[in-house]
Amino acid sequence: MSSRHSRVVVRGSAVIAGLALASGLTATASAATASAATASAVAAERAEHTRTAVAADQAKLTAPPLTGQYDVGTTDLHLIDRSRPDPWKPERRRELMVTVTYPAGRSAQGPRAPWLTPGLATVVDQALAGDDYLALPPGSIDWASAKRRAEAGVPVAHGAPKPVALFSPGFGFPRETYTAIIDDLASHGYVVVSLSHTYESAAVEFPGGRLELPVSEGPELVKALDARVADTRFVLDELTKLTRGENPDAEQRPLPRGLGRSLDLSRVGAYGHSYGGFTAGETMVHDRRIDAGVNLDGAMATAIGYPPGTPYVPGEVTKRGLDRPFLLMGAEAVDENGQPLEHTHRYPAFDRSWADFWAVQRGWKRDLFLRGGSTHLAYSDLQIIVPQLGARVAADKRAALIGTIDPRRSLAAQRDYLGAFFDLHLRGRDRHLFDGESPRHPDIDFID
Repeated sequence: MSSRHSRVVVRGSAVIAGLALASGLTATASAATASAATASAVAAERAEHTRTAVAADQAKLTAPPLTGQYDVGTTDLHLIDRSRPDPWKPERRRELMVTVTYPAGRSAQGPRAPWLTPGLATVVDQALAGDDYLALPPGSIDWASAKRRAEAGVPVAHGAPKPVALFSPGFGFPRETYTAIIDDLASHGYVVVSLSHTYESAAVEFPGGRLELPVSEGPELVKALDARVADTRFVLDELTKLTRGENPDAEQRPLPRGLGRSLDLSRVGAYGHSYGGFTAGETMVHDRRIDAGVNLDGAMATAIGYPPGTPYVPGEVTKRGLDRPFLLMGAEAVDENGQPLEHTHRYPAFDRSWADFWAVQRGWKRDLFLRGGSTHLAYSDLQIIVPQLGARVAADKRAALIGTIDPRRSLAAQRDYLGAFFDLHLRGRDRHLFDGESPRHPDIDFID
C-alpha cells in the first residue's frame, strides 16, 4: 500500500473495515522477517533497531487503572482445531492463541502481564515508527517494561461462575492492542476471552517464541470473516472443555486455579472493534450460544460501498438482523477531502451496512455515537498509548490516529457503556445508562 493511500485510509472510510493500521502492521511484519521467520531473528532485529534509537529517551507506558471491584488475572491458551485445516495454510491444522482475562482472588499476588510479547512488540514498534503512523524512531517505546493491569496466572476469584465475553480485534490487529477495554470488563466480574486470528493478524506469538505472520499483504475479507466465525465458535467449544475440568492448551501448561469453574457458558456475550465487531454479529447469526453483542465502529459488510459506486457486499447479520440484543458504537471520520463523516445508522452514504442492519434488527438495539473529535482507532489501546508519548508525536499524526477527543473521557465512556450493556443483557442488572444521554458522558450521542 502506498503512503498516499495509507493516509487516505487513516482519515477516511476504509478505516471502518479495519485496514489502516493493519496494513502498516502487515507490511512491517513481512519486512521485519524477510531474512528469517523465527522469533529469535525478530528479537535480534528489534535489539538492533533499539540500539539505533535514542534509548535514553524511551517512553514508559502506564496502563490506566481498572474501574471494577475485582483485581484481574490473565493466562494464554494455545488451541489447535484438529478438525479444521487452516484456511491460509491448508497443510496445517488451525492454531489460535487466546487470552483469558478473569476476576482474580483478593489475595492473589503475581507478576503483572506484559502488554506485548517480545516478538509482537517488534512488529508493533516498527509499524508505529512508519511515516504514516507516528514517525517515531524504532525503539522509542520501552515495550519491555510495559505492563497490563492483569496479573499472570493468579487464582480466580471465589464465588459463582461469571458471564463470559468473547473479544475479536480489528482486521490485522493483535488482540493485545485492546487491553484497556478487556482488562476493565474483567474487573467488573466477567471472564473475557480475546482471540488473535492467525495469518490475518499482524503477528501471533505462540509458545516458545514462534511468530506467525500474515500470509499475504492484501486483505482477503471474505475468507477472513469465515475464519473468524469458525475461530470464535471453536473457542466456545474449547471453553466448554474447561468447564468439564479438561485442559485444552496444546502444551498442557498449568491453568490458573479455579479457571474452569469460573465460566458460566449460559451467559455469553461477544464484542469487537472494526472487523471484530462485524465478527461478533456474524457469529451470532450462526451460533445461538452468544446472547448479546457489540460492534465498535465496524462496517458489517465485506465491501462497504463507499466511496459511492464501489461494490457493496453485506454480511448475513446485516441482511437478516438478530433476535438478541446488539449495540452499535460509532466514531467520527474525515473523508479524503477533509469533510466530516459520522458512523451511525443514519448516515448510509458512508456505511450502508449499519442502516440495513438497523432496519431488520429484531432484538434490543442502540446506536451510540462517540463524538468530540474521535476516530476509528479511539477504540484501541492507541488512545491510551499515544498521549503518553507527548511531544515525540507530531500533533497532526496524533489527531489522524486518535483524534482530538479527551482520551480519558473517551475511554471512560467506552468502559461504562460496555459494562452496562453486558450487565443488562447477561446479568439482568439495569444501570439505566441506556435510558438516554448522560451528563457523565458528554461525548456520547444516542442516535434514534
